[in-house]
Amino acid sequence: MKKLLYPIIIGLLAVVLTACGSNDEADKKNDEKETKTTEKETAKATEEQQKQMEEMKKKLDKQKVDEKTTVAIVNDEKISGAEYNTVLSTTQMQMQQFGQDPTSKEGAKQIKEQTLNSLVGQTLLLQAADKKGYTASKAEIEKQLAEIKKQYESEEKFKAALKQAGLNSEMLNAQIAENIPYTKYVEKEIKVEEATDEEIQKYYDQVAEQAKTSGQKVQKLEEMKPQIKEQLEQQKKQEKLVKHVEELQKNAKVDIKI
Repeated sequence: MKKLLYPIIIGLLAVVLTACGSNDEADKKNDEKETKTTEKETAKATEEQQKQMEEMKKKLDKQKVDEKTTVAIVNDEKISGAEYNTVLSTTQMQMQQFGQDPTSKEGAKQIKEQTLNSLVGQTLLLQAADKKGYTASKAEIEKQLAEIKKQYESEEKFKAALKQAGLNSEMLNAQIAENIPYTKYVEKEIKVEEATDEEIQKYYDQVAEQAKTSGQKVQKLEEMKPQIKEQLEQQKKQEKLVKHVEELQKNAKVDIKI
């Protein structure tokens, strides 16, 4: 589960006092004055940041649809507004994390298309997984739920994260129950070749060149090889998955309603 953090970045001015010939009392008064000024600046900046966050939230909420609305129909299976809003929130957060404005005209259009494409693709893959007989047992659901909860220090923080993501326990369990067959299907049906040494070397050379340009130190190839291998194979799987969804869509009936 991804969380979007809104860091409050406030620049504090460090004032060096070279009080030649000043006494301790004068220094103390100056320090108190500067502390009060800094506190006011901090409070003002925090208030402004909070205001901007609230305004952004209002703009993002306007992009949501009625939860009971049918946003699309995929092979006679309806996709609800509630499902749309959940994926929409994730897409909005991802766009913000990449420094893009999801509330701009172009951003809003991109988010809507991306959210619908994601929902249609997921639905087609889940339907394909169901046809193949992939299921999720109660034990598998409970195990995955426990793994998610481990990421949080307490039950309270876990519930807070759920609320921030626009979910509740029932919705999360439902998503897990869908995610397990989906994962099984992708792992079993979408096969990719292992990354070759040549591909790994090429990727490493690109990373090393970028690091050299920016003056950063690069780890040795042997140290980075497992990570690069995994990343390359994930990219291959993602590319193949996109093509697989395109193939499924050719034989599917998809009706977008919004």
